[in-house]
Amino acid sequence: MTPDQIRLVQQSFEQVARIAGPAAALFYERLFTLDPMLRPMFSHTDMGAQGQKLMLAIGQVVGALRSPERVLPALQALGARHAGYGVTERHYETVGSALIWTLEQGLGEAFTPAVREAWSEAYGIVSGTMMVAGRAALRAAA
Repeated sequence: MTPDQIRLVQQSFEQVARIAGPAAALFYERLFTLDPMLRPMFSHTDMGAQGQKLMLAIGQVVGALRSPERVLPALQALGARHAGYGVTERHYETVGSALIWTLEQGLGEAFTPAVREAWSEAYGIVSGTMMVAGRAALRAAA
């Protein structure tokens, strides 16, 4: 990511963080609309707590964009755990779509094409890291 993209993601996340609860609810609503088959993965989940975890995780990643090595081990562990939950690589695309849609809703006019591109780049790094770790975890378990 370029320094400007990092700045855009960090500044826009500050705005989204102010509406963290509603943003998380929008995200999961959109996720389940895009892929209703994902809903059963959360059947025994307190969605309020899950939304808080989501926003905390995004905040940690966003805060570490200038030094990603600080969060890579956590992302790798998260990717391995998600593989164990049955998350497939196809699901990462759906999550990315739900995330971008949620940011667009939450930021309104501030969600410029440059902000969209910056978030897409950031999500690509996160999802790529998690998918590689998930594949490794599945190979190790086989």
